[in-house]
Amino acid sequence: MDYWNTLLFTYYPLVAGTIFLLGSLVRYDMSQYTWKTNSSQILDNSRNFQIGSILFHAGVIFLFFGHLIGLLLPHSIYPYVGLTVSGKQILAMVSGGIAGVVMLVGAVILLYRRLFHPRVRAHSTRMDTFILLLLSAQLVLGLFTIPLSMEHLDGAVMLQLSEWAQRIVTFRPDAGQYISGVHWIYKLHIFLGITTFLVFPFTRLVHIWSIPVAYLSRQYQLVRQRRT
Repeated sequence: MDYWNTLLFTYYPLVAGTIFLLGSLVRYDMSQYTWKTNSSQILDNSRNFQIGSILFHAGVIFLFFGHLIGLLLPHSIYPYVGLTVSGKQILAMVSGGIAGVVMLVGAVILLYRRLFHPRVRAHSTRMDTFILLLLSAQLVLGLFTIPLSMEHLDGAVMLQLSEWAQRIVTFRPDAGQYISGVHWIYKLHIFLGITTFLVFPFTRLVHIWSIPVAYLSRQYQLVRQRRT
């Protein structure tokens, strides 16, 4: 058990992180024509698609930054932002639960559309469907962790997960032992999250790197009507 725990939660995250960064760089350098969202909006721009896309992306953004800040924020800083360990856990459960349900509704809409809309399905690749299924499974597991977290509101497990994440990003070889005793649902949730980073460079998710920051400061576009 210690062997698999070390392999999956110490070395596997480092391998996935390396592929995530280097793979994205290589794809951008060698295959820029594939660096796009590959949107199927032109094939189906129904109201259901618009609602599903908004809900899905809003949930993804909130949950990503919520996990990033929640896991990597040092425990010693909690009091300075007015939080206790148990208070932070309750905040994460409530906000994460709401965002998770929002994203799940969007994911179901998008997944149904991708599988059952003839034109969208013909346009989709296997990786398009796979990444949507992977994110949906990851989301469902994340929602399943909420009832488990309610059983220990002292924040002990949350501190273990946070310590694990911080030791991973600081390349400490003992990271895996910090989640060796947590429930298997937490472990599977983490495993799928790591796998998402592993397959990231090979999917349409690479468009996340291309945040249009320059768009905010660009010159206004003037559109003049042609007069006859």
